[in-house]
Amino acid sequence: MLAKYIIEYQVQFRRHAHPCQHITDDPVAATEFLAELLERGFRVCGIQHEGMPLSASETDRLIKGAASMLAAKHVSRSLGISMEEVGYRFGFSG
Repeated sequence: MLAKYIIEYQVQFRRHAHPCQHITDDPVAATEFLAELLERGFRVCGIQHEGMPLSASETDRLIKGAASMLAAKHVSRSLGISMEEVGYRFGFSG
């Protein structure tokens, strides 16, 4: 059985990049992992869903969700407010 989501990314070392994969069946876990990659500055090489590469628009939708999640986390921490209030006041989903 194929995993629902396979996220291919690279970890950069001094002189080379190490290719890695993250495999999950949960779309929320995939988005949370993408948020971690964005926060750490790792290169996202591709995203597959059930063995097929996602289209550019589908990939952009997942990245946008991960970026929104990351922004909400930072705003919540910086302002000392709850994630719910961040969503209400600023429109970021957490």
